[in-house]
Amino acid sequence: MSAEFYIVATPIGNLADITLRAIETLKNVDYIACEDTRVTKILAQKYNITAKLFDCHKFNEKERSEKILNLLTQGKTIALVSDAGTPLISDPGSVLIDTLLKNNVKITSIPGACAINVFLSQVPRNSEDFAFIGFIPRNNKQQIEILNKFKHTNCIFYESPNRLIDTLENLLINYGADLKIAVARELTKVFEEVKINSVQHIIEYYKTNPLKGEIAVMVFEHTPKQNDDEINQKIKLLKEENFSAKDISIIISKLYGINKNKVYKLALD
Repeated sequence: MSAEFYIVATPIGNLADITLRAIETLKNVDYIACEDTRVTKILAQKYNITAKLFDCHKFNEKERSEKILNLLTQGKTIALVSDAGTPLISDPGSVLIDTLLKNNVKITSIPGACAINVFLSQVPRNSEDFAFIGFIPRNNKQQIEILNKFKHTNCIFYESPNRLIDTLENLLINYGADLKIAVARELTKVFEEVKINSVQHIIEYYKTNPLKGEIAVMVFEHTPKQNDDEINQKIKLLKEENFSAKDISIIISKLYGINKNKVYKLALD
């Protein structure tokens, strides 16, 4: 073993999606810190991994950090895994890794499955830029604040199947029916599905098709919907600076992606 502590990516659904290096590492460490030992046990049994398992999740991560440090000082080797995918990416581990780094523990990451990468590989985009925000907040206002922050890039988030329709309807209200989105579910599993369409079409589709499993959503770069009152306020401010109606229509159109003719008519009024 070349290190003391290993961060190991595990499959996100299909158990065959694990690297040879990950299997070798998990077979050779003394302990595996798991988000849920019951989930990791299934993987361990499939690949004849006999390392001792113990839980390490968001509710006991600080406490487990002390246990792991003690084991490392005894010369033991340990791997960290989450239930699926890569630890620390919308999964526990940040508190633990911060503690280990402060104690000069040598850490090696074993790359592998990650839902974000699988999702991105199936969604054509105009640019490589994207923002990943983890699980989107439940609060409607907070959702829009975040998506407005990343309006000029493709924004990816995770969502519960129980809340997906509510979240998409919030996007519909704030950005209009033509907002382009992609929704993925059950990635790498038997019923894997990626839908790319307007938010209106996606809502209609999932209202008649059952939603199960993990959900990933991409909101393509977009322009937040502006109501006439907001546009008129901007026009008023520019008029006070003696800009002409033509100039105002060009400025607001370029800054906010609003139809230039619409702005021009409002400016004349």
